[in-house]
Amino acid sequence: MKFNVNQQDLQQALNFCQGVIEKRSTLPILSNILLDVKDTILTITATDLDLIFIHKINNVEVLAPGKTTTVSSTMYDIVRKLSSGKKINLTLNDTNKLHLESEKSNFNLNCISPSDFPLTDESLNQNEFFIKSKQLLKLLNKCKFSVSNDETRHYLSGIYFHQTEVEDKNYLTAVATDSHRMSISKIRLDNKIDFEPIILPKKTIFQLCSLLDSYDGEVKISNAKSKIKFELNNSILISKLIDGKFPNYIQVIPKNNQKKLDVELKSFLSSVDRVASVSLDKKDGVKFDLSKNNLNLSVNNTNSGDGKESLLVKFDHELEISFNSKYLIDVASQLDGEKIEMFFNDTGSPVLIKDPSDFDSIFVVMPMKG
Repeated sequence: MKFNVNQQDLQQALNFCQGVIEKRSTLPILSNILLDVKDTILTITATDLDLIFIHKINNVEVLAPGKTTTVSSTMYDIVRKLSSGKKINLTLNDTNKLHLESEKSNFNLNCISPSDFPLTDESLNQNEFFIKSKQLLKLLNKCKFSVSNDETRHYLSGIYFHQTEVEDKNYLTAVATDSHRMSISKIRLDNKIDFEPIILPKKTIFQLCSLLDSYDGEVKISNAKSKIKFELNNSILISKLIDGKFPNYIQVIPKNNQKKLDVELKSFLSSVDRVASVSLDKKDGVKFDLSKNNLNLSVNNTNSGDGKESLLVKFDHELEISFNSKYLIDVASQLDGEKIEMFFNDTGSPVLIKDPSDFDSIFVVMPMKG
């Protein structure tokens, strides 16, 4: 096995692999990536057994085909410190070490036989549909911060994807909740798809986001029973799904929140963020004291002090209510327009948050007691 590859191409691929490979894996082979080179293509595979990432680098100068596995983090650390865009020569030598050479640098990396690498047959080619990368990224970004960290309710530790129909229009809808807050976002589909509802795990979500961030094009999605496959231009991500039943989220959406608060998004976000500075662990609620066209924000922390700020808003009622500041900042940071709309009922009821520039996303946040 002997080939030459561009430093930037290899660094990008290895960077994606870092997100898949577990830092403290009990099986040494799972710390390794599989390198397989033939024709003019280098295929790099990383897995933690739940998630498989396969990336192809084209136009590689292949002098002798072959395959091996080597430690992903070591190789990544070396490659990212080499001169950007330079050629890297890689050779598997007789002593089963991978020789890596670029400019004046020479390394020999330990390898494990590729036959030990756990590869599964991944022919998930039923139920295929296509979606634009930016649309999929939007769904993930609008929902991922609401995913639960609670290990006991594993069915909440992912994003629930399912197909919905509204007035004869088909949508792919994404929902996430940690029972304190909820995000719902949907995108329009050209036509009905063959897609069973799934819960996508948190690790897969973040890996997919980093892939989609640097890709603009179509994503092919296919799912079968317990797995889902995402195909981008040169990358494939195959993930196990969370086994469990997602709760009926529709009944949580407030139906009779009539008190509407309309405020400029940037100033709202900055104010909440500033006032929350006195709260060291962000556990202190930010208190909303609302009166006609005025919002007084305050945070009081017994150890560090208090902060107050007032904002001009559009509001026709009087209301006092408190929220976890982080939840409000998370939501507000994902809105696209100039304004944020909040719909209240009373002090103890959840608030419904809308983005006037995106009718396809809504957020629900529970108030804090006291």
